Amino acid sequence: MRLSLPSAAAGVDPKGNHHTYAFRKLWKTSSLESCLLFIHSSYVPPPCALFFRRFPSPACLGKRMWQGNLYREASVAAVGFPLAAAPEMGDTPEPQVENWAATHSATVNSSCNAHACCTLQEMVNAWFAERVHTIPASKEQGKNNSESNPQVCYSENTTQGTPVRKISASEFDRPLRPIVVKDSVGTLKFLSDSEKKELMPLQPPSLSRAGDQCSRLLELVKDISSHLDVTTLCHKIFLHIHELIAADRYSLFLVCEDSSNKKFLVSRLFDVAEGTTVEQASNNCIRLEWNKGIVGHVAEFGQPLNIKDAYQDSRFNAEVDQITGYKTQSILCMPIKNHREEVVGVAQAINKKSGSNGTFTDQDEKDFAAYLAFCGIVLHNAQLYETSLLENRRNQVLLDLATLIFEEQQSLEVILKKIAATILSFMQAQRCTIFIVDEDSPDTFSSVFHMESDELEESADAVKREYDVSKMNYMYAQYVANTMEAINIPDICKDTRFPWTNGNEEKNFKHIQSLLCSPIKNAKKNKVIGVCQLVNKVDENSGKIKAFNKNDEQFLEAFAIFCGLGIQNTQMFEVVERAMAKQMVTLEILSYHASAAEEETMELQVTAGAIVPSAQSLKLTEFYFSDFELSDMETTLATSRMFTDLNLVQTFQMKYETLCRWILSVKKNYRKNVAYHNWRHAFNTAQCMFAALRTGKIQGKLNDLEILALMIATLSHDLDHRGVNNSFIQRSEHPLAQLYCHSIMENHHFDQCLMILNSQGNQILSGLSVQDYKTVLKMIKQAILATDLALYIKRRSDFFELVNKKKFKWDDPSQKELFLAMLMTACDLSAITKPWPVQQRIAELVASEFYDQGDKERRELNIEPIDLMNREKKDKIPSMQVGFIDAVCLELYEALTQISESCYPLLDGCQRNRQMWQILAEQQEKNLVNGAKSQPEVKCNMD
Repeated sequence: MRLSLPSAAAGVDPKGNHHTYAFRKLWKTSSLESCLLFIHSSYVPPPCALFFRRFPSPACLGKRMWQGNLYREASVAAVGFPLAAAPEMGDTPEPQVENWAATHSATVNSSCNAHACCTLQEMVNAWFAERVHTIPASKEQGKNNSESNPQVCYSENTTQGTPVRKISASEFDRPLRPIVVKDSVGTLKFLSDSEKKELMPLQPPSLSRAGDQCSRLLELVKDISSHLDVTTLCHKIFLHIHELIAADRYSLFLVCEDSSNKKFLVSRLFDVAEGTTVEQASNNCIRLEWNKGIVGHVAEFGQPLNIKDAYQDSRFNAEVDQITGYKTQSILCMPIKNHREEVVGVAQAINKKSGSNGTFTDQDEKDFAAYLAFCGIVLHNAQLYETSLLENRRNQVLLDLATLIFEEQQSLEVILKKIAATILSFMQAQRCTIFIVDEDSPDTFSSVFHMESDELEESADAVKREYDVSKMNYMYAQYVANTMEAINIPDICKDTRFPWTNGNEEKNFKHIQSLLCSPIKNAKKNKVIGVCQLVNKVDENSGKIKAFNKNDEQFLEAFAIFCGLGIQNTQMFEVVERAMAKQMVTLEILSYHASAAEEETMELQVTAGAIVPSAQSLKLTEFYFSDFELSDMETTLATSRMFTDLNLVQTFQMKYETLCRWILSVKKNYRKNVAYHNWRHAFNTAQCMFAALRTGKIQGKLNDLEILALMIATLSHDLDHRGVNNSFIQRSEHPLAQLYCHSIMENHHFDQCLMILNSQGNQILSGLSVQDYKTVLKMIKQAILATDLALYIKRRSDFFELVNKKKFKWDDPSQKELFLAMLMTACDLSAITKPWPVQQRIAELVASEFYDQGDKERRELNIEPIDLMNREKKDKIPSMQVGFIDAVCLELYEALTQISESCYPLLDGCQRNRQMWQILAEQQEKNLVNGAKSQPEVKCNMD
């Protein structure tokens, strides 16, 4: 396969080398694959010095691969050279590569001059073969992780008992066993326990010794480049080191940090020999202090040590030899560095098996260093993979905790038990105590929940243990609640920061050794709502008590976030439940007091049974009806007569006693201290609706459910009116404004209507089917909301257009619903159509109510009321009435008359009253011109 070079590369450099110039151009402008294809298909002439001078170095080539996200290929490409360049994209090869080449000139000359071309060709061939062949997908790649790693399997048990520990915090303090490895073709696959042992070689790989040292390093690097598990990788490194330098004993240490960021070394391999299996190699684990001994010295300074006689070096510790009886003579100790030149581990070889006097040669040191340069890269890659696994398992644990917390939000005790059980089982602590801060007194705790580790073994039905709260130590929790900061005390007896650890309080600390205490904050993180306290972390292997580490702090902090949300939600749920209970009691009380008394109901029932005046005698069918001559008892009798004459009692099987009680209850729920929007206004609105249905001949156009809904709506449309409008409710920030986003009072009127209909003894709709009941309630709500003049003004243009263009149709549901809304407004404003004396008297009542609202606005809101509600502007009433009739009323009654000519009396009365208000307005204007202030009395005969 040949590469067709772009025209930009087809040139000659100043020294006449076609290949050099072409490759350098291609390197700058083309992709990595193009560069490698060019090398693979082109003849590169010796000498090797010319290649390294004019072509990119192998280290630079490896870095280019790194920038292309070809991490494993980067290790293979930089054959024999320590790739120390960091993987930031766009950088040039760092000076460390050239410095290394300059200080190891012997290796460069011997390895490169003789075999560089063929080695590079082999390298490219190997890389090219991997890139062009399709990698088959593993059948087992999608296997569930739970099959191969039972420690992280989630239980399918969804019972609400004590949660079972699925993973422990100690898993995050030690290396994980491998979960996936790459097979021979590079495919990742999950391992079962049996497969893990088979795929971990116990003997060094069979390598060809016919090649040079560069080829051997290449094979060794390729062998470890696909390993992702740190333990297996360390064992592989041990096998390779033995192949390179043939020592008798080996150790490999990795750098770790404790909770205080103090570095130390932990062995992954310690004093292992040829033939040691991976299980045997990983059993012995020791910890070494930083900068102590030969290994600590190498880790601190990052420089290798080649010691001929260990007992002559002051840094050597002979205790191991004394215990094992082994004689240490020579030591070769090398640092393992990552791409940032940071020491991530130390490898140590003891007692050279062959060679001069059993010591390590300079060549051993060079081979060792060259190989460990790649080991640092591969180890870093494996550690990143291990970190990702840990993070994945950490997220699983937190998700499990979140599921436990949020599936129960009704009982604080239940959720605290789940939290404590989960934390205890995960953190391996002996005791867990959760303190809930008292909202009214932040310096105290309202409740305390305590659980001990041995309770986790008890069944869910076991009797709850009782603990003496007074004997529990709460001072650390109080300190954490006040400071909002976590504390981690490795040993209580040795901690002198707090004064209460001495003296009389010593008895409360005799069972406490290590302690971890973290605040539980609310969702906004600005307030502590609780404290979680853990006591005595137990080592999972030895059973001894040890200190909590940095991982424990981080996990408890993460737990506290979820716990805070769960506790706060549960507390809010309890508050809401109490509020709902109070609301139910309040509604029960209101329902009792809102319902008519039994004596009144019986009196109305008896009176109605004896004598109920006819609709004609009460003039209920007349549009000019006035209620001023009727008593309250007569208005209730007249209401029952309207329901009877409309056949509502018979059609819907209403009990007459229930109807009487409902009428009296509606009357009772109108406030008597309101001048106009009271029971009398509701009764007049219902009478106008009755007259429109009977005299206006609209009844025949509607069905029984619509008539029932209209009559109930007219009587209920101003229930519990407070004598103020929606604007005042909003500006005064009344609680009603928080309940409804629009038509505040109208929605409140409907809710009051619904409350009365559902009250015991007032259920006049009990004879309806479920579907009819829903239909009637929907129509009642639409009718009551239609009395909001703001909604009327928005919708009236559609109705007027339909009427004026003769397009109104009774059989169109949407048009019919619009007509009913207009009819409700017409009845609500029907006072403007009454005979002039009645109209004048009603106008005085309306003005009185408006003036009361204006006084409240001055007094409570500190604002100047509009003219309509300003008693100082009462001389403008006639002109404002004329404007109201023209803007709101006149066109409505004209449209209604076009629908039914029998409704003409409404239009006629409105026009007559407009004429009278116009006369008054003109007289008032003349009086103002003449300087008179008072409104003249106008007496006018309607005839």
